[in-house]
Amino acid sequence: MSKQWWKNAIVYQVYPRSYQDSNNDGIGDLPGLTQRLPYIKKLGADVIWLNPIYKSPDKDNGYDISDYRNIQDAYGTMADFDKLLASAHHQDLKILMDLVVNHTSDQHDWFQQSRQSKDNPYSDYYIWRDPVDGHEPNNWGSYFSGSAWTFEPKRGQYYLHLFAPGQPDLNWENPKVRQEIWSLMRFWLDKRVDGFRMDVINLISKPAGLPDAPQAPGAPYGNVEPLVSDGPKLNDYLREMNDEVLSHYDVMTVGEMPGSTPEDAITYTGLEANELNMVFQFQHVSLSPNADPRLGKWNDAPVKLTELKSALSRWQKALDGKGWNSLYWNNHDQPRAVSRFGNDTPAYQELSAKMLGTTLHMLQGTPYVYEGEELGETNVHYTSLDQYEDLESLNAYRQNVEEEKIIDQPTMLKYLSHMSRDNARTPMQWDDSKNAGFSKGQPWFALNPNYTKINAAAEVDDDQSVFNYYRQLIALRHSSDLIVHGTYEELDADDEQVFAYKRHYQGQTLLVISNFTDQTVTRDYDQANASEKLIGNYADDQGTTLRPYESKVYLFK
Repeated sequence: MSKQWWKNAIVYQVYPRSYQDSNNDGIGDLPGLTQRLPYIKKLGADVIWLNPIYKSPDKDNGYDISDYRNIQDAYGTMADFDKLLASAHHQDLKILMDLVVNHTSDQHDWFQQSRQSKDNPYSDYYIWRDPVDGHEPNNWGSYFSGSAWTFEPKRGQYYLHLFAPGQPDLNWENPKVRQEIWSLMRFWLDKRVDGFRMDVINLISKPAGLPDAPQAPGAPYGNVEPLVSDGPKLNDYLREMNDEVLSHYDVMTVGEMPGSTPEDAITYTGLEANELNMVFQFQHVSLSPNADPRLGKWNDAPVKLTELKSALSRWQKALDGKGWNSLYWNNHDQPRAVSRFGNDTPAYQELSAKMLGTTLHMLQGTPYVYEGEELGETNVHYTSLDQYEDLESLNAYRQNVEEEKIIDQPTMLKYLSHMSRDNARTPMQWDDSKNAGFSKGQPWFALNPNYTKINAAAEVDDDQSVFNYYRQLIALRHSSDLIVHGTYEELDADDEQVFAYKRHYQGQTLLVISNFTDQTVTRDYDQANASEKLIGNYADDQGTTLRPYESKVYLFK
């Protein structure tokens, strides 16, 4: 950890199921990814983050793990993984595994044993509670809709699952559980993987007594996030993890932490924390203009730029010199960035994709690029429920439309089209051939129809493409201590059209200006006196004039 190589790294996220199919069964796999490593290397990324590839019933696309030490059959074998890892290392690419240890699958042997009785060796591996007046122990709602509790007749008790019923939460209070987790982490680190992205790791410490959660008027269940995020023993568990495992390896760690504040993050990632390198925070992707608190994230109202800037700036300022930011617009759990924060119409799709890339990659922190983001891939814009596969989306529809009748079907379908996780999970768009070069078989999930126009083959050799613009951004970052380490200064926080900021380091200043609208506007930040313009998404520079979705970066010496 002392080398801190991860501060200079660019991470490329691969959703294996949707990346490249090598055996034509319609599902992406590890040999397919191995074939595509030169593409990732050409982009300039340093680290590949793999979504879960472990044995799983796939109730939540691999985030319900039944065996942490074996590979999901559809993805290949352990030999395939070993070959992938060796090939990646040979090309100076690192592999970041997804560590999912807030919960397991209900098919995991631990849970199969635990559910049998109250007095077996695994009985306390999960969180069990007696019924209260014949119903659930408290009012907690699942992140995936419905109750967070399911009754097990064999024990006569309820078990807790913050996500799907097939994802029971582990009991981190049990030291045997923690030792099991340290052991499985060592298993992969001894294979020479380069670190972990830790799924919802700030949910592992539950509040004492499991009290009722805040419940909005008319809402069927309480909102658990304020209660379960950043629990009382989280720092203790992460320090133990570091002492027992992480400190013995030179690896990168990032903790996914919904609900965490910058102040929380400093306690996990601070220079003296001895816990994690960085966290995934959610503030900038959780801004919800929806007035109905019962619906949570489900809406399609545009986020105000001032709110987006405030969220990002808050983290930039708070962690500077104290912790380290992760930088991302989208991932497997978020809709496509260009559709959410930019403009995915043909006139502005490329420009806004480049603008968003510029805005993010010039900030302080480690940038994450989600597969297809480097091509400017867009939301798929589904119009019918039968087109969806995502468990969260289907559960939300059932609860909000069919059970609670909070909104009507057309409105919910519109919200799903905008925010569903399925937007990010369509197969990778490699070329304009049948199935986009992803598979010669029937793909597990429908392709975005625009793959004939937006694809890697069309962009890799095009100097003006989104792909090659991302290559330039990454190369700039690799060559600049100012971009990596510079302090952050927000400019004109109240500007609803333009996101502008400066970075300062050792007497040099970086000026970043991004127009988030389809309007032509004028802004003067003394760019006429800059030493040079480093990058921009228009071929020329019109000084103080900012054309639609224009973004440019200047250096002052």
